[in-house]
Amino acid sequence: MVWTIIVALIVGCIVGPLARLILPGKQNISVPMTVVLGAVGALVGSWLGATLFGGESGDPWSWSGFILGTVVAIVAVLIYGAITGRRDTAGRIG
Repeated sequence: MVWTIIVALIVGCIVGPLARLILPGKQNISVPMTVVLGAVGALVGSWLGATLFGGESGDPWSWSGFILGTVVAIVAVLIYGAITGRRDTAGRIG
């Protein structure tokens, strides 16, 4: 269980910034927030993967958890970027 969390955090810290690089345009997300979103998304995704698809107990690695964690981390960065949006100097979203 502990290794699963550690692996998910490491993967999330890598996937969060990669998701930001993949997104088109300029995002108004700081690098630390991107890393945090990636880590949290990877943790949630790996937990969902283990819950939905099972896995051998004590095994820190599962492909379903890794893939789902990666997808959730990318989606978390996308959602945060969409919520915060781009604002101009007048405060209008645009």
